[in-house]
Amino acid sequence: MPARLTADQKEFFRREGYILFKQPVMDPAEFKALQDHFEKLLADWTADAGGGKSPEHMDVPHFTDPGLFRWLFNPQVLDLVESLIGPDIALWSSHFISKPPGTGKRVPWHEDSAYWGQVLDPMEVVTVWLAIDPSTPQNGCMRVVPRTHHNGYSQYQSVDNPKEQVFGSEIKAEQFDAGSAVDCTLAPNECSIHHAKLIHGSNPNASAIRRCGYTMRYVPMTSRFNVGDDPFRKSFQIYKARGQDRAGNPYGDPTRVNEKWVNANPQERLRVKMLAG
Repeated sequence: MPARLTADQKEFFRREGYILFKQPVMDPAEFKALQDHFEKLLADWTADAGGGKSPEHMDVPHFTDPGLFRWLFNPQVLDLVESLIGPDIALWSSHFISKPPGTGKRVPWHEDSAYWGQVLDPMEVVTVWLAIDPSTPQNGCMRVVPRTHHNGYSQYQSVDNPKEQVFGSEIKAEQFDAGSAVDCTLAPNECSIHHAKLIHGSNPNASAIRRCGYTMRYVPMTSRFNVGDDPFRKSFQIYKARGQDRAGNPYGDPTRVNEKWVNANPQERLRVKMLAG
Protein backbone atom coordinates (compact mmCIF):
# COMPACT_ATOMS: atom_id res chain seq x y z
CA MET A 1 0.00 0.00 0.00
CA PRO A 2 1.36 3.46 -0.83
CA ALA A 3 2.83 5.12 2.25
CA ARG A 4 1.78 8.74 1.74
CA LEU A 5 -0.03 8.64 5.09
CA THR A 6 1.57 7.33 8.25
CA ALA A 7 -0.13 4.88 10.59
CA ASP A 8 -0.72 7.76 13.01
CA GLN A 9 -2.38 9.85 10.31
CA LYS A 10 -4.65 6.99 9.29
CA GLU A 11 -5.64 6.37 12.90
CA PHE A 12 -6.31 10.11 13.37
CA PHE A 13 -8.62 10.05 10.33
CA ARG A 14 -10.54 7.05 11.63
CA ARG A 15 -10.93 8.66 15.04
CA GLU A 16 -11.50 12.32 14.13
CA GLY A 17 -13.02 12.05 10.65
CA TYR A 18 -10.47 14.28 8.93
CA ILE A 19 -6.76 15.00 8.54
CA LEU A 20 -4.72 18.00 7.37
CA PHE A 21 -2.04 16.99 4.87
CA LYS A 22 0.49 19.80 5.25
CA GLN A 23 2.73 18.72 2.39
CA PRO A 24 2.56 19.28 -1.37
CA VAL A 25 -0.11 16.99 -2.79
CA MET A 26 1.17 17.13 -6.38
CA ASP A 27 4.45 17.90 -8.06
CA PRO A 28 4.73 21.70 -8.40
CA ALA A 29 4.48 21.71 -12.20
CA GLU A 30 1.31 19.58 -12.13
CA PHE A 31 -0.27 21.78 -9.50
CA LYS A 32 0.58 24.95 -11.44
CA ALA A 33 -1.05 23.40 -14.51
CA LEU A 34 -4.20 22.76 -12.48
CA GLN A 35 -4.22 26.35 -11.19
CA ASP A 36 -3.93 27.65 -14.76
CA HIS A 37 -6.67 25.31 -15.95
CA PHE A 38 -8.96 26.46 -13.16
CA GLU A 39 -8.50 30.12 -14.04
CA LYS A 40 -9.85 29.45 -17.54
CA LEU A 41 -12.75 27.43 -16.16
CA LEU A 42 -13.59 30.20 -13.69
CA ALA A 43 -13.56 32.86 -16.39
CA ASP A 44 -15.91 30.78 -18.55
CA TRP A 45 -18.16 29.92 -15.62
CA THR A 46 -18.73 33.50 -14.52
CA ALA A 47 -18.90 35.01 -18.03
CA ASP A 48 -22.21 36.46 -19.13
CA ALA A 49 -22.23 34.03 -22.07
CA GLY A 50 -22.05 31.17 -19.60
CA GLY A 51 -25.00 32.34 -17.55
CA GLY A 52 -23.04 34.36 -15.00
CA LYS A 53 -23.07 31.56 -12.43
CA SER A 54 -21.80 32.01 -8.89
CA PRO A 55 -18.18 30.78 -8.54
CA GLU A 56 -19.12 28.85 -5.39
CA HIS A 57 -21.22 26.50 -7.51
CA MET A 58 -18.73 25.00 -9.99
CA ASP A 59 -20.05 21.50 -9.33
CA VAL A 60 -19.13 18.36 -11.34
CA PRO A 61 -16.96 20.33 -13.82
CA HIS A 62 -15.39 17.06 -14.98
CA PHE A 63 -18.71 16.09 -16.61
CA THR A 64 -18.16 18.78 -19.25
CA ASP A 65 -14.34 19.02 -19.09
CA PRO A 66 -12.65 15.59 -19.34
CA GLY A 67 -9.28 17.35 -19.14
CA LEU A 68 -9.75 17.50 -15.37
CA PHE A 69 -9.16 13.75 -15.07
CA ARG A 70 -5.45 14.53 -15.50
CA TRP A 71 -5.58 15.74 -11.87
CA LEU A 72 -8.49 13.69 -10.55
CA PHE A 73 -6.56 10.51 -11.44
CA ASN A 74 -3.17 11.92 -10.43
CA PRO A 75 -1.25 9.02 -8.80
CA GLN A 76 -0.12 11.20 -5.91
CA VAL A 77 -3.75 12.03 -5.09
CA LEU A 78 -4.87 8.42 -5.45
CA ASP A 79 -2.02 7.26 -3.18
CA LEU A 80 -3.46 9.48 -0.43
CA VAL A 81 -6.93 8.07 -0.99
CA GLU A 82 -5.73 4.46 -1.14
CA SER A 83 -4.20 4.84 2.28
CA LEU A 84 -7.72 5.38 3.66
CA ILE A 85 -10.15 3.36 1.55
CA GLY A 86 -8.01 0.68 -0.10
CA PRO A 87 -6.81 -0.04 -3.64
CA ASP A 88 -10.15 -0.17 -5.49
CA ILE A 89 -11.09 3.48 -6.00
CA ALA A 90 -13.81 5.25 -7.98
CA LEU A 91 -14.17 8.97 -8.50
CA TRP A 92 -17.52 9.95 -7.03
CA SER A 93 -17.59 13.67 -7.81
CA SER A 94 -15.64 16.94 -7.90
CA HIS A 95 -16.42 20.59 -7.22
CA PHE A 96 -14.47 23.86 -7.38
CA ILE A 97 -15.70 26.03 -4.49
CA SER A 98 -14.35 29.50 -5.19
CA LYS A 99 -15.16 32.34 -2.79
CA PRO A 100 -14.46 35.76 -4.32
CA PRO A 101 -12.72 38.32 -2.10
CA GLY A 102 -15.15 40.39 -0.08
CA THR A 103 -18.32 38.65 -1.30
CA GLY A 104 -17.63 34.90 -0.98
CA LYS A 105 -20.63 33.17 0.56
CA ARG A 106 -20.88 31.20 3.78
CA VAL A 107 -21.18 27.41 3.53
CA PRO A 108 -23.72 26.29 6.18
CA TRP A 109 -22.97 23.42 8.54
CA HIS A 110 -23.71 20.14 6.78
CA GLU A 111 -22.70 16.55 6.13
CA ASP A 112 -22.08 15.57 2.52
CA SER A 113 -23.84 12.27 3.20
CA ALA A 114 -27.13 14.07 3.86
CA TYR A 115 -27.33 15.20 0.23
CA TRP A 116 -26.42 11.81 -1.24
CA GLY A 117 -28.84 9.83 0.92
CA GLN A 118 -29.09 6.19 -0.08
CA VAL A 119 -27.41 6.67 -3.47
CA LEU A 120 -24.31 4.90 -2.11
CA ASP A 121 -24.28 1.81 0.08
CA PRO A 122 -22.27 1.94 2.24
CA MET A 123 -21.62 5.68 2.44
CA GLU A 124 -17.81 5.70 2.54
CA VAL A 125 -16.91 8.73 0.43
CA VAL A 126 -13.72 10.60 1.30
CA THR A 127 -13.10 14.11 0.03
CA VAL A 128 -9.67 15.49 -0.81
CA TRP A 129 -10.07 19.27 -0.37
CA LEU A 130 -7.13 20.62 -2.38
CA ALA A 131 -6.26 24.27 -1.75
CA ILE A 132 -5.96 26.17 -5.03
CA ASP A 133 -5.44 29.42 -3.09
CA PRO A 134 -4.29 30.02 0.48
CA SER A 135 -7.11 28.93 2.77
CA THR A 136 -7.23 30.77 6.10
CA PRO A 137 -9.75 31.83 8.75
CA GLN A 138 -9.66 35.32 7.23
CA ASN A 139 -10.84 34.24 3.76
CA GLY A 140 -13.33 31.59 4.86
CA CYS A 141 -11.42 28.32 5.14
CA MET A 142 -13.32 25.11 5.70
CA ARG A 143 -14.07 24.28 9.33
CA VAL A 144 -14.70 20.74 10.59
CA VAL A 145 -16.28 19.40 13.77
CA PRO A 146 -14.12 16.42 14.82
CA ARG A 147 -15.63 13.02 15.63
CA THR A 148 -19.05 13.85 14.16
CA HIS A 149 -18.68 11.31 11.32
CA HIS A 150 -20.13 8.47 13.39
CA ASN A 151 -23.67 9.63 12.59
CA GLY A 152 -23.87 11.39 9.24
CA TYR A 153 -27.60 12.03 9.02
CA SER A 154 -28.43 14.96 11.30
CA GLN A 155 -31.61 17.04 11.32
CA TYR A 156 -31.65 20.20 9.20
CA GLN A 157 -33.44 23.54 9.21
CA SER A 158 -33.67 26.49 6.83
CA VAL A 159 -30.92 29.13 7.00
CA ASP A 160 -31.38 32.83 7.59
CA ASN A 161 -30.57 35.12 4.63
CA PRO A 162 -30.40 32.28 2.05
CA LYS A 163 -29.02 34.56 -0.69
CA GLU A 164 -25.88 34.96 1.43
CA GLN A 165 -25.40 31.19 1.81
CA VAL A 166 -24.15 28.56 -0.63
CA PHE A 167 -27.28 26.49 0.08
CA GLY A 168 -30.50 26.94 1.95
CA SER A 169 -30.41 24.55 4.91
CA GLU A 170 -28.05 23.58 7.70
CA ILE A 171 -27.79 21.23 10.65
CA LYS A 172 -29.78 22.31 13.69
CA ALA A 173 -27.53 24.02 16.23
CA GLU A 174 -28.47 21.67 19.06
CA GLN A 175 -27.21 18.67 17.07
CA PHE A 176 -23.49 19.48 17.51
CA ASP A 177 -20.97 21.70 19.28
CA ALA A 178 -19.89 24.42 16.85
CA GLY A 179 -17.42 25.65 19.46
CA SER A 180 -15.25 22.59 18.88
CA ALA A 181 -14.80 23.32 15.16
CA VAL A 182 -11.26 23.26 13.74
CA ASP A 183 -10.03 25.65 11.03
CA CYS A 184 -8.50 23.85 8.04
CA THR A 185 -5.71 26.32 7.31
CA LEU A 186 -3.88 25.30 4.14
CA ALA A 187 -1.28 26.63 1.72
CA PRO A 188 -1.78 26.10 -2.02
CA ASN A 189 -1.13 22.45 -2.99
CA GLU A 190 -1.88 21.24 0.54
CA CYS A 191 -5.12 19.47 1.36
CA SER A 192 -7.51 18.33 4.00
CA ILE A 193 -9.28 14.98 3.73
CA HIS A 194 -12.64 14.38 5.38
CA HIS A 195 -15.25 11.65 5.66
CA ALA A 196 -18.65 12.16 4.01
CA LYS A 197 -20.43 12.01 7.37
CA LEU A 198 -18.29 14.67 9.06
CA ILE A 199 -20.02 17.95 9.95
CA HIS A 200 -18.28 20.88 8.28
CA GLY A 201 -18.88 24.35 6.84
CA SER A 202 -17.14 27.67 6.37
CA ASN A 203 -17.54 31.37 7.06
CA PRO A 204 -17.97 34.00 4.33
CA ASN A 205 -14.91 35.53 2.71
CA ALA A 206 -14.68 39.10 3.92
CA SER A 207 -10.97 39.39 3.07
CA ALA A 208 -9.20 40.78 0.00
CA ILE A 209 -7.92 37.31 -0.99
CA ARG A 210 -9.89 34.76 -3.02
CA ARG A 211 -10.36 31.31 -1.47
CA CYS A 212 -10.72 28.36 -3.81
CA GLY A 213 -10.55 24.65 -3.10
CA TYR A 214 -11.02 21.71 -5.46
CA THR A 215 -13.00 18.97 -3.75
CA MET A 216 -12.11 15.61 -5.27
CA ARG A 217 -14.41 12.90 -3.91
CA TYR A 218 -13.65 9.18 -3.97
CA VAL A 219 -15.42 6.01 -2.91
CA PRO A 220 -14.20 2.40 -2.58
CA MET A 221 -15.48 0.23 -5.42
CA THR A 222 -17.01 -2.04 -2.81
CA SER A 223 -19.81 0.55 -2.39
CA ARG A 224 -22.85 0.12 -4.59
CA PHE A 225 -24.04 3.08 -6.69
CA ASN A 226 -27.83 2.74 -6.60
CA VAL A 227 -28.86 4.34 -9.89
CA GLY A 228 -32.53 3.33 -9.83
CA ASP A 229 -35.10 5.19 -11.93
CA ASP A 230 -34.29 8.71 -10.77
CA PRO A 231 -33.45 10.90 -13.82
CA PHE A 232 -30.71 12.76 -11.93
CA ARG A 233 -29.00 9.54 -10.90
CA LYS A 234 -29.22 8.20 -14.44
CA SER A 235 -27.32 11.24 -15.76
CA PHE A 236 -24.76 11.18 -12.94
CA GLN A 237 -21.61 9.16 -13.64
CA ILE A 238 -18.85 7.72 -11.48
CA TYR A 239 -15.48 6.66 -12.86
CA LYS A 240 -12.95 3.92 -12.21
CA ALA A 241 -9.79 5.57 -10.92
CA ARG A 242 -7.69 2.63 -9.72
CA GLY A 243 -8.15 -1.10 -9.07
CA GLN A 244 -11.17 -3.31 -9.74
CA ASP A 245 -14.93 -2.91 -9.43
CA ARG A 246 -16.29 -5.04 -6.58
CA ALA A 247 -19.97 -4.02 -6.62
CA GLY A 248 -21.14 -4.29 -10.23
CA ASN A 249 -21.41 -0.54 -10.73
CA PRO A 250 -21.81 1.27 -14.05
CA TYR A 251 -18.89 3.60 -14.86
CA GLY A 252 -18.45 6.56 -17.17
CA ASP A 253 -15.77 7.11 -19.81
CA PRO A 254 -13.25 9.68 -18.49
CA THR A 255 -12.17 10.58 -22.04
CA ARG A 256 -15.62 11.85 -23.05
CA VAL A 257 -18.09 14.53 -22.02
CA ASN A 258 -20.97 13.14 -19.96
CA GLU A 259 -23.64 13.55 -22.63
CA LYS A 260 -26.42 12.23 -20.40
CA TRP A 261 -25.68 15.03 -17.96
CA VAL A 262 -25.49 17.67 -20.68
CA ASN A 263 -28.79 16.48 -22.19
CA ALA A 264 -30.45 16.61 -18.76
CA ASN A 265 -28.98 20.08 -18.09
CA PRO A 266 -29.21 22.02 -21.38
CA GLN A 267 -27.38 25.05 -19.97
CA GLU A 268 -24.26 22.89 -19.86
CA ARG A 269 -24.21 22.58 -23.67
CA LEU A 270 -22.94 26.15 -23.97
CA ARG A 271 -20.19 25.42 -21.46
CA VAL A 272 -19.02 22.44 -23.51
CA LYS A 273 -18.84 24.69 -26.57
CA MET A 274 -16.92 27.35 -24.65
CA LEU A 275 -14.38 24.80 -23.44
CA ALA A 276 -13.98 23.37 -26.93
CA GLY A 277 -13.51 26.82 -28.42
